[in-house]
Amino acid sequence: METGSPDDTGTAGAADPARDEPVWSGLPPGLLRMRRLLLVVWLGLLTLAAALLPALFLDPVWSALAVPPLVLLAWGWVMLERNWCSWRYAERADDLLISRGVLWREETVVPYGRMQLVEVTSGPVERHFGLASVQLHTAAAATDATIPGLDPAEAERLRDRLTELGEARSAGL
Repeated sequence: METGSPDDTGTAGAADPARDEPVWSGLPPGLLRMRRLLLVVWLGLLTLAAALLPALFLDPVWSALAVPPLVLLAWGWVMLERNWCSWRYAERADDLLISRGVLWREETVVPYGRMQLVEVTSGPVERHFGLASVQLHTAAAATDATIPGLDPAEAERLRDRLTELGEARSAGL
């Protein structure tokens, strides 16, 4: 007596470990470029002020005050990339995962049924770099989450998908 299909391999009840792993998406490189530009602009201005003002009004030796902002600029350049690399998100069947953090790793799980509002925002600097952020609001303020620096099309797609899944999951509440 034949009970299975010809291509049945006998693993019907076994879970596929590759399926359990979420598919992570990183942030686009435009976010890193934007943050590095802002770092260079602000610390560049501070370095110029720290070098020129003491040289003009005091002894030129005081221009060495420009060294700490330059060191901070170099350190910030590296830290921004580490922070950018740490951000990722994954859409699963029942929830959205957001992971970030270099020293202290933080992973936020937002169930679709708990989402109340999904916003896409883009300030003037973000718009200039072609970026948008997705912010998720839930009933508990502690689980509100943000995914910064996405492409606007991806942000809108994510907003529409999360809204659709949120409505479908909350219908039973």
